Amino acid sequence: MKPITDQIRNEMVRRFRFEGQFIGTAPYGEGHINDTFAVGFRREGRTRRYILQRINTNVFRDPASLMENVAGVTEFLRRKIKATGGDPERETLSLVPAKDGAFFARDANGGCWRAYRFIEGTLTLQQPRNADDFYESARALGKFQLLLADYPAGTLHETIPRFHDTPNRMRQFRRALQDDILRRADGAREEIGFALEREAYAGLLTGLLKQKKLPLRVTHNDTKLNNILLDKATGKGLCLIDLDTVMPGLSLYDFGDSIRFGASTAAEDEPDLSKVHFDPGLFEAFTKGYLETAGSVLTQEEIDLLPDGAKTMTLECGIRFLTDYLSGDVYFKTERERQNLDRCRTQFRLIAEMEEQWDDMKRIVGRYR
Repeated sequence: MKPITDQIRNEMVRRFRFEGQFIGTAPYGEGHINDTFAVGFRREGRTRRYILQRINTNVFRDPASLMENVAGVTEFLRRKIKATGGDPERETLSLVPAKDGAFFARDANGGCWRAYRFIEGTLTLQQPRNADDFYESARALGKFQLLLADYPAGTLHETIPRFHDTPNRMRQFRRALQDDILRRADGAREEIGFALEREAYAGLLTGLLKQKKLPLRVTHNDTKLNNILLDKATGKGLCLIDLDTVMPGLSLYDFGDSIRFGASTAAEDEPDLSKVHFDPGLFEAFTKGYLETAGSVLTQEEIDLLPDGAKTMTLECGIRFLTDYLSGDVYFKTERERQNLDRCRTQFRLIAEMEEQWDDMKRIVGRYR
């Protein structure tokens, strides 16, 4: 993708239906995929901000289908939130259309842009400060799935095909291991063995989906804590953001990815594994909040398999990091040598501790079902 010049950015500001007198733009957020800017306008003595974003079309190759998903889901959520007495301006993203009425616009270089209203008075976290933060993020995710329970998931486009196809991720790992283009396998024998020992388990959820024992749902598919807005004043969970990967999937993907990211005591790339632990207290806080909100629309099998969602998504992510390490760090950005291997090791440490605490995880789920 070509660099964004001031001229291109200002051109795109003029292409959307922003209200008021333009003040300026500034880079915004910590995302690694799309290019994001906060855009300020003044109207009737008050400043209003918007988010202006260039979609990374190297990752999302069909932006029209992606935006069709986002527009359909957010409009559906707005209607549901309004009908239940909520505030759709704060409880879901609000797209700002381009001046031609479309929900995205292309710049002179072919780049694809979209805009949202900025939700003020909110914050995102890289890790929960306490169990309450994780509980509130769970309630936000649970509400998202509750409100979308009757959305026709099969009508959504796959923005990244086979994104959570864990057996396919395992096949990609095996190919990378066989090729071993940088001769890195010898330094990762323990991690390779760990992954291969769990190869049969990797197909559990996708197998149940194929057997129609689990329902296809609208899922976010990237439910890291930093994709959930919390109200800055109250700490309450408000809504999910970064809807690029909203597509058909399993509720267990979203629950599991949240646990993978948020119930760890350390950063995803922590090189010192003595600092990395699976926190059962955070697992319980999240399970409680999630089932309080989404429990009424989940099947009994979905609820029983919540621990498997956590383990499967952690395994999948660890395999992806290991595959990228063996392949030369071509997908995930790295800032130091062996960073992807460290990322893999944190995920596998979490899995090992989940397996040690499996009966406790099952009991926690039973407590809140």
